[in-house]
Amino acid sequence: MTPGPRELLKDAGLRVTAPRIAVLEWLAAHPHATAEQVAEGVRARLGSVSTQAVYDVLHACSRTGLLRRIEPAGSPARYETRTGDNHHHLVCRRCGRTEDVDCVHGAAPCLRPADPSGFAVEEAEVLFWGLCPDCQSTAKEFPR
Repeated sequence: MTPGPRELLKDAGLRVTAPRIAVLEWLAAHPHATAEQVAEGVRARLGSVSTQAVYDVLHACSRTGLLRRIEPAGSPARYETRTGDNHHHLVCRRCGRTEDVDCVHGAAPCLRPADPSGFAVEEAEVLFWGLCPDCQSTAKEFPR
């Protein structure tokens, strides 16, 4: 059985609060959301919660490994609850849709630099860029 938000927060050494629970539950259902999207979702559930409080929760949960923060170039940071595995992301250049993609080579790191310059490489973070299916069909209908 997968632990719930309360157990995850306790295990990470974080206080169990309504905003923290709401953020973890909302992100579990809406992966790759921006901080603004998370704030809207949490407010819909809890009522008045400041944007700063949501940022504080995202930071604390990212720092302790409960959330993963990804930062596609030119886009706001996005957050997800899928952590501790070796997966990468597909990002649509047009709409920003982001999807998980498992690493085809298995255990981390699935890619290694030709010359690691003495680094002990632990992880590779890969972003694949392209057009999602919706944007591909729009591009065919309305070419630039």
